[in-house]
Amino acid sequence: MRTTLAILALLAAATAARAGSALPASYDYPWCVFGEQLGWSGDCSYETRAQCLASASGRPTTYCDLNPRVLFRQQQTGQQPGVPQPRVYRRQ
Repeated sequence: MRTTLAILALLAAATAARAGSALPASYDYPWCVFGEQLGWSGDCSYETRAQCLASASGRPTTYCDLNPRVLFRQQQTGQQPGVPQPRVYRRQ
């Protein structure tokens, strides 16, 4: 019985470790909330301006603006500002 429980515990731990090691999406969203205690880089996790404004709503010292990293990359590639890039997935 103890052997069975030990094997089940090992299988559960291996499954949890594998699920936790999924590849993260390396993607800069086009909209950021800046201000308050968000730091210099802000919270850039919004695909639309409406999402950003909803997150900043009710916080008097926050504001929404375009993600500076996305703007810089678009300047380098000559793309239109505010048009999101396709998601980029990176293997580790």
